[in-house]
Amino acid sequence: MVRRLLLGCSAVGNALVERVSGGSGDLIAVTDDSGWASTLRDRGVTTVEADPTDPTAFPERAAVVVVASDDPARNVAAAATARERYPDAMIVAHVGIAPTASQVDALESVANRVVDPVEAVATRVRDALGLDDADGDGGHGSDVERDHTSGQSRGPTERPPRLIRTIRRLSGPLLVVAHDNPDPDAIGSAVGLARIAESIGVPADPCYGGEIAHQENRAMVNLLDFSLSTVDGTDLEEYGGIALVDHSRAGINDSLPEGTPVDVVIDHHPPRGPIEGGFVDVRPEVGATSTLIEEYLSQLGIEPDRALATALLYGIRIDTRDFTREVSIADFEAAASLTPHVDESTLDRVESPSVSAETLRVLATAIDRRDVRGSTVASCVGEITDRDALAQAADRLLDLQGIAVTFVYGYMDGVIYGSARSRGTDLDVGELLRDALAQAGSAGGHANMAGAQVPLGILEAVAEDESLADVVEEFVAERFFEALSSPPTSPAGTTPASIDAEFLD
Repeated sequence: MVRRLLLGCSAVGNALVERVSGGSGDLIAVTDDSGWASTLRDRGVTTVEADPTDPTAFPERAAVVVVASDDPARNVAAAATARERYPDAMIVAHVGIAPTASQVDALESVANRVVDPVEAVATRVRDALGLDDADGDGGHGSDVERDHTSGQSRGPTERPPRLIRTIRRLSGPLLVVAHDNPDPDAIGSAVGLARIAESIGVPADPCYGGEIAHQENRAMVNLLDFSLSTVDGTDLEEYGGIALVDHSRAGINDSLPEGTPVDVVIDHHPPRGPIEGGFVDVRPEVGATSTLIEEYLSQLGIEPDRALATALLYGIRIDTRDFTREVSIADFEAAASLTPHVDESTLDRVESPSVSAETLRVLATAIDRRDVRGSTVASCVGEITDRDALAQAADRLLDLQGIAVTFVYGYMDGVIYGSARSRGTDLDVGELLRDALAQAGSAGGHANMAGAQVPLGILEAVAEDESLADVVEEFVAERFFEALSSPPTSPAGTTPASIDAEFLD
């Protein structure tokens, strides 16, 4: 079966062949330009010399069609014919030389992606010079590749310019909001996005809700001398725009009012609802939001200072558990780019802070109250004062021999919080927690790490002869283990006896 078809050819078409085909073995070209036909044959491409708008010259099937002559009218005709012949194909269309607005509109009505390299170059020049279009929309071809299914640009090098255009159009300063009780990835990303805004003359303030309770997170902020404000103490009316980092919906896991208009969203978590914003970059395949921020910095030519580079690298390392979970090639590349700028001595101090008494208490309670069923361990630690201690306990219990999944939960301020981890298994703990607890509260995350929040509600009205911890454990454990229909396989690790002994010494 022919998977890729080239209709017409030009210098742009030749470049698109290299990009789209990834090889010429399953590519057929149809062009009546004998010079390009010869060039394509020399490259090993099967070429039919015929009118690229004539469907009788087309193969029976094609999955991807590239329309690529220099003549806009012929491209419109070829794209329309290709859409009629191959209704389900991906069609990528070059606008040609000096297209009219109606011709561009006609291409956009049938093609999945429309390519205008001239406008793309002009856009890059405007970005470099700090210029905007008078009408503020970048023209009909402001993105190299426009995906008319999602409305988002798919060209990775186009994301930073679009981000810059979005920020520059704000009427005032940018407020960069991390999720509540931010982790290193959220903190580093917030500071990084603020630096990007400031590089183009737009003031920006990174902020967060809740508290920075985890001792490593506090150490990072203090040692790197970051200045972050809190959402509660911020007047939103003073800002011309709002950006969300490391989460994607206002009022969901942040202290903003639900439904607050958002201009920029940058996140690596799978979205659980519609995402609104002038610029949206959500990539669940990437291990950390800090990776996306580093990508913007690199492509925009902004060199991070030592504090920012240290924070971003630490954010990547924490969210990927030192590149052992939910990691992608982009995470390794970002880390390699950041490493020469990192303050290694400060990073060592951040990674080795003093451990709070609450963290040790939660971990000891999690070990003592562990409920092991097959290769899964769940533990209710009762009332807590530090939510981050749950995640640390879940990570530590994952070292138990034969354990593939951990879930540690407790309650504070009228809410049950839980943190889950997995390793060496195909089980998606994000889906597991959603199945178990989403109907009672909110839950989600990645395949290897996830969290949940459930209001205590009527559980607080327990009988006098029952402890609240026991009631919470019964409520949560029943739903958690019921959702775990098929236990994962057991990886190797330390033994329960060894981890007990560690805390008895």
